[in-house]
Amino acid sequence: MAKFSASGQALLSHLGEGSTTVCRCWRVVRKDGMTLGFTDHDVDVEFDGTLFAASSGFTASALEQTTGLAVDNSEAAGALSAAAISEEDIEAGKYDGADVTSWLVNWHDPTQRLVQFKGSLGEITRSGDAFRSELRGLTEDLNQPQGHVYQSVCSAVLGDSRCQFDLDSSGFAQETEVLAVVERIVVQVPDDGIRAEGWYNRGRIVVADGMAAGTVALIKRDQIDGATRNLELWQELRSKLSAGDTIRLEPGCDKRADTCAKKFDNILNFRGFPDIPGADWLTAYPTKADDNDGGSRNG
Repeated sequence: MAKFSASGQALLSHLGEGSTTVCRCWRVVRKDGMTLGFTDHDVDVEFDGTLFAASSGFTASALEQTTGLAVDNSEAAGALSAAAISEEDIEAGKYDGADVTSWLVNWHDPTQRLVQFKGSLGEITRSGDAFRSELRGLTEDLNQPQGHVYQSVCSAVLGDSRCQFDLDSSGFAQETEVLAVVERIVVQVPDDGIRAEGWYNRGRIVVADGMAAGTVALIKRDQIDGATRNLELWQELRSKLSAGDTIRLEPGCDKRADTCAKKFDNILNFRGFPDIPGADWLTAYPTKADDNDGGSRNG
C-alpha cells in the first residue's frame, strides 16, 4: 500500500467525505530562479511561501502516469499574460527546462495537499495569444544517452568539470559592449586588438544585462573588420539584444588535441582519443604495391 505524508493523508481523508473543496496548483521555477504559482481555483491559494494566482489562464490536462521507467507525460496550456507568462520570455527560452510541481490541494485548508506531478517543462509552442507546453516527468532523464564515446575529439565541454579549464583566466573570456545587432544573427562588438580573428569560433555569448539578460548564444564565425568584431551566430537571437548591452564573450574550442594543447595549454585534461585508427585504417588490406615485410603498418 502506498505511503503518504501527513498532508497527503489529510487530503485523502477529506476526499473520503464526499463533499470536497479541492483545486490544482502548479509551481514553476525557472532556471534564473524566478518562481511563479498558478491555480485553477477562482481565488488565490498560498502555501510553502508561494502565491498561486487565480485567473491566470493556466490549466493542465489529465496526467498520464505509468509504472516502471516509462516517461510520464501531460501538457499545460494557458494564455499569454504580461502579469504572468509573457511571449517575450517564452521566445527568449526563459521557461525551457523549468521545474514544475503540481499539487491537488484543499483550498479551504492548503495544509491538506498531495503532489501529483514533479518534472520539467518540455517543448513550448505558441498559437496566437496562447501557449502550450509538454510536462516531462522525472524519468525523462533516463531517456538520455549515458556513458562516454571513444572518439578522436574531446568529449568534454570547455570549462566543465571534466575539462577543468578556467574560462576566467587572463586573456580568454572578456566582457564588452554591443555596438549593433544585424538581423538578429550578427553581433558587432569593438575589437580590442588582442585576440586573433577566429578566437571566438564555436564560443558563446552570455548576455549580462538588458532585455536579453541571461540569454546564451553560440558563435558560428568570428571575423574582424577594422575596429569591429563581427560575431555570426548559429541561430537567430531569441530575445532582443540592443546596442549598449553588456555581454560576456567566451572562446571557442574545436575539441582537437592540438587546440587543447596550443590554445588552452590543457592537454592533461584532454578527453579524446586522437590516436584511435580511423575507418580507412581498419578496412585496409595488403596489396602488391605495399611493402609487405611484416612490420608495423604505421612505419
